Amino acid sequence: MYTVLLCLLIASLLPLLAKAPLAIAQAKAGGYDNRHPRNQQSALTGFGARAKAAHENAFEALIMFTPGALAVLITGQADSYAQYLAMTFIAARLCYNLFYLLDWHLARSSVWTVGVGCSVALTWHALQAV
Repeated sequence: MYTVLLCLLIASLLPLLAKAPLAIAQAKAGGYDNRHPRNQQSALTGFGARAKAAHENAFEALIMFTPGALAVLITGQADSYAQYLAMTFIAARLCYNLFYLLDWHLARSSVWTVGVGCSVALTWHALQAV
């Protein structure tokens, strides 16, 4: 149970971690525009645009992972299999962000698939207890 909860906490913090490269890219693009950050972000290209996309995708991934993690906790299915899935999701998401920033698109897509698979598998694992 502890591991799944810890992974849920880490997953919740990943969008904040993914914001750092985006903020750096904005700072390099004439200074961080705190009045209109989204307008500035939409004008970014290259690394900055990839950093923005990685940041946004961190939120999207959280929407898939959270129900699965909560479901295994609620149904008492937070066993070693669920823990493995949760840890693999975190590893995949860290790699995803790195690969996005490095512009390794095929590797990025591969680890994205692993992360989504883990999220779906968590929910499926919880459904088996119902």
